Amino acid sequence: MATAKKPAAKKPAAKKPVAKKAAPAKKVVAKKAAPAKKVVAKKAAPAKKVAAKKVAVKKPAAKKVAAKKPATARKPNAAFMKPVTPSALLAAVIGAAPAPRTEVTKKVWEYIKKFNLQNALNRRMIDADEKLKAVFGGKKQVSMFEMTKLISGHLK
Repeated sequence: MATAKKPAAKKPAAKKPVAKKAAPAKKVVAKKAAPAKKVVAKKAAPAKKVAAKKVAVKKPAAKKVAAKKPATARKPNAAFMKPVTPSALLAAVIGAAPAPRTEVTKKVWEYIKKFNLQNALNRRMIDADEKLKAVFGGKKQVSMFEMTKLISGHLK
């Protein structure tokens, strides 16, 4: 099969220079001759597609074999599930109970949405109230990406 692919690849390469030589001839020759040459080019194109389809059919078979190997179930990352204790400032926002980092972020977002603290014009920015201002280190406004960095400093 591999030897069959190589000659097929060489044949289109040989046809392409021929088509390039014919292109300048189209400009010189009358318009009636040009459509005939386009028909020849169209006939060659389906042959290339057939060869490409054969290659595409072979590749998924190899992928299916590779897909069968990892049959183990996906396990969550233990670092995300480990309960962390919020600082006193952050506890005023989300509560003092230890929770995983993912839950802490969810609770902060619940607080932000409950009190409508997202900037109306730029939804990526968080306008801090008094409680969040203490968590954000005195900043009145932070981006949602910076927020997670600032919150991680309040987790133990």
